[in-house]
Amino acid sequence: MGKSRLLVVEDDIDIGNMLKIYFSGMDFDVDVAVRGSDALEKTKQVLPHLIVLDIMLPDIDGYEVCRNLRTNMRTSHIPVIFLTQKDERSDKLQGLELGADDYITKPFDIEELKLRVQGAIRRAERESLTDPRSGLPAGRLIEEQLRRIIREKDWALIDARVNHFEPFKDVYGFVAGDDVLRFTAMMIGEVVDELGTTSDFIGHAGGDNYIIITKADKAAAVTNRIRERFNEEVLTHYNFMDRQQGFVQAPTSDGTSTKVSFMTMSTGVVSPDQHSFADIREITELAAEARRLDSLSTGNAE
Repeated sequence: MGKSRLLVVEDDIDIGNMLKIYFSGMDFDVDVAVRGSDALEKTKQVLPHLIVLDIMLPDIDGYEVCRNLRTNMRTSHIPVIFLTQKDERSDKLQGLELGADDYITKPFDIEELKLRVQGAIRRAERESLTDPRSGLPAGRLIEEQLRRIIREKDWALIDARVNHFEPFKDVYGFVAGDDVLRFTAMMIGEVVDELGTTSDFIGHAGGDNYIIITKADKAAAVTNRIRERFNEEVLTHYNFMDRQQGFVQAPTSDGTSTKVSFMTMSTGVVSPDQHSFADIREITELAAEARRLDSLSTGNAE
């Protein structure tokens, strides 16, 4: 599992640097933003597992940042801990009403903040809210989205999976595998930002499998771009020798090795324009079947 990603939003440079040094020493991957707008942009680029958010910021306040996060389908699941000078009960209630997960006032005990951060991340993972590697919504949040769309029209669900991921992980190791999963999540987010809508949903269904829910008329462009970018950019995860020979030598159960193609992306798309669905399992099963057919048609059997 990779490091948990922490975004600290704090305009006091000294506090921001102190928190970055402290949590980096606790094996977190820490980024710092001094403005609310910067925090929202950073969150779009790489989803953090948790945000420590100051209320008093030089542009938009922490309440507005939290409100923006909670109303965006892509960021609504991220735990937020408010860190602020304010200690009035009304300020605390306002933050909690906006969906903040916790609230700590300055001056604060760094050990207490650490425990609250760790607890919030563990809760999110335990409740199947996020995948620990990509930071994307997982299990229960994906199921909630499926229950929402089954009652609606004008949507498409894209089932995307990385072909030949397990052999890659066998050769290059778990850390390199986690890097590929994070790269895939970031790349999908960039494509959805470019070609989708602000209400689109991206989930990590587990392992090498991702779910995108977008508008029906956006699905083809999003799907084609995801496959195109993945198949091209994933090559940077291979070493020079493998790129030169055009394949990897993966170990087999009998102690020998076999040639395995580079990783590619297969996709399957379903929408209410094509099918009627009795329950959410039919959505995922039909999408998975469409994705398997795509794998077969491109010679990338899973």
